[in-house]
Amino acid sequence: MCDKDHFEETVAEYEARGLITRRQFGAFVAAGVAMMLPESANAQTTAEREVSITTPDGTCDAYFVHPASGTGAAVLLWPDIFGLRPAMRTMGKRLAGAGHSVLVVNPFYRTGKPTATGATPIGEMMPHAKALTPTTHMTDARAFVAWLDAQPQVNKNRKIGTQGYCMGGPMAFRTAAAVPGRVGAVASFHGGGLMANAPGTTESPLTQVLATKASFLIAIAEDDDKRAPNEKTALKEAFDKAKLFSEIEVYPAAHGWCPPDTKVYNEPAAEKAWARLLALYKQALA
Repeated sequence: MCDKDHFEETVAEYEARGLITRRQFGAFVAAGVAMMLPESANAQTTAEREVSITTPDGTCDAYFVHPASGTGAAVLLWPDIFGLRPAMRTMGKRLAGAGHSVLVVNPFYRTGKPTATGATPIGEMMPHAKALTPTTHMTDARAFVAWLDAQPQVNKNRKIGTQGYCMGGPMAFRTAAAVPGRVGAVASFHGGGLMANAPGTTESPLTQVLATKASFLIAIAEDDDKRAPNEKTALKEAFDKAKLFSEIEVYPAAHGWCPPDTKVYNEPAAEKAWARLLALYKQALA
């Protein structure tokens, strides 16, 4: 999970190992987020718009991007702790170019529209993150999936995919639990708290999804694995027992390595994770 102290320690360690540098990170930001992701072969032309979605708690601002013609399987993208921003829009647009109709949400709409990047101090984002609960994850997920299913660009005959980064990992899990008949694939990238029980309950994101029929991709950062070395095995055993497809792997990268604007962005590892995501969706969103 995002933790200010651990994150700064990780950045220092990876700089010392020569895997990232402040100079590289500065160049990424200066170049512009849209230039940071490699171009996808045979990418479709896309159309995009900013949207507002009514939920039980208010109005969520979001970004919707989809193939310019035809329909695609829907994907709900939950951002990391830095929220809805250009990097996440870029990732959503790339996924739309692969044929999906993608909704990227601002999970913090209850507390405003924070302006952040992957370089924003995590402490600044914690008040927004603490306003969210397992209950809000579930109610939001139902509202967002219902909104997607009302869009003409979504192929309602195909299952929905959902993916989350950092704190978005548990949100993606709970999306499958909230609409189990609709979600066919769940992906978590450096997601934290997948096995942590909600306060006062015996339910974790993991236990909530074991009764679904979704397929799972769980990409774990190596520093997260060092802090919880038994979690990958426990996750695999739980999915196997429930007879659910799962691909669980520890990546040689730091927590937060996928979004291209973070201090620990690792392009080779991010591209591998991206390829595995596309493979999951091709298999599971039939």
